[in-house]
Amino acid sequence: MSSPAIAIPQQPAGKLVVPPLWQKLPIALAGGGALLGLFGIFTMPKQFAYSYLLAFMFFLSLCLGGMFLTIIHHLFDASWSVPVRRITEHLAFLLPVMAVLFIPIAIFAPTEIYAWMKNDPHVDHALHAKQPIFTKGGFYAIAVGLFAIWTWLSYNLRKWSLRQDEAGKDNALRVLCTQKLRVHSAYGIYVFALTLTLGAIMWMKALEHQWFSTMYGVYYFAASVWTTLATLYVIAVVLKKTGPLAAVVKARQIHDIGVLWLAFTVFYAYIHFSQYFLIWNANIPEETFYYVKREAGSWWQICMLLVFGHFVLPFVSLLRIDAKLNLSLMIPLAVWAWGMHFCDMSFNIMPLIHQGGFVVHWLDVACMAFIGGVLALVFIKYFNAHKPYPVNDPRLGEALGVHQHDSHE
Repeated sequence: MSSPAIAIPQQPAGKLVVPPLWQKLPIALAGGGALLGLFGIFTMPKQFAYSYLLAFMFFLSLCLGGMFLTIIHHLFDASWSVPVRRITEHLAFLLPVMAVLFIPIAIFAPTEIYAWMKNDPHVDHALHAKQPIFTKGGFYAIAVGLFAIWTWLSYNLRKWSLRQDEAGKDNALRVLCTQKLRVHSAYGIYVFALTLTLGAIMWMKALEHQWFSTMYGVYYFAASVWTTLATLYVIAVVLKKTGPLAAVVKARQIHDIGVLWLAFTVFYAYIHFSQYFLIWNANIPEETFYYVKREAGSWWQICMLLVFGHFVLPFVSLLRIDAKLNLSLMIPLAVWAWGMHFCDMSFNIMPLIHQGGFVVHWLDVACMAFIGGVLALVFIKYFNAHKPYPVNDPRLGEALGVHQHDSHE
């Protein structure tokens, strides 16, 4: 006899219904941020350039984190993450939008952002040692290459996932889509590691081109995935509460996101401490100047905030098993995580123009609002244009705890 099988939901609950007030918020953020940003371009171009770079690197980390979570889902043939995979696919496919948003950085790079572009490599030994990457041509060629690669990879990771939705009962097509996703993830993890490292070096570390760190790419990666997991937690909970993912996102998905979040809390702290400890222990002037600058004024307080706010508080909060399902704790903690990531990105970028200490400039807020508003609008458009979760993924039943057993008397 065949035991009864629990039906796997094949018809998603529908589009994300956003209340009228919240529908207007991304538009208001993007429009208001754009107007304030335009004013800043003409009144204080250097501050605008750094504020925009800060906002860009903040949101780039969310997109790259989405790509990484999509890739490891396929590499490990995970089942629990199937219901939330569409979220990470859409986050990753915001990278082509980030390519367009990179234009202000490309314009201001030689004049306001990167001092090395004005230096003579025959005089500047640190610059000479990093040729031909650290040239104007190399800078723009790498930027074009990175966004081309990210667009290609994120497009294919989403394309074959969406095609699988249309497979219906065509098992051959479903298998083909799964195989394609695994192939793109297999080479994609190496491409991801290389390109993320290059992006972090060329756009953030290059602000102080004399500085050396072999861990910087991993450091940006750890911070990116940590922040993306906080964001994924909030989005998954919202979509579960509002309906589109109510049938498939269970306590297991919410809990496991929290588990990964805890893991990357520890991993980020390990990487950041290791970078600091190795530089402190070696005591080489070419390296130590970076942290000396970041211990001046109120930047010292930001250092302590990153220790206790970026690591200790989330670590202690996430340790309990039941805490990961406590929304009254986790949602504020996610908001706190966004604040810590903003402080972390400021710690890397802003000491060059705010040597006296940490400042939240109104242009920082404007640029964050603009890029965040634009990405939110595109994400909602993506989400409503497709099924909210992979309805034909072979692991969906396993993710929901549905098992088909055939037994014979």
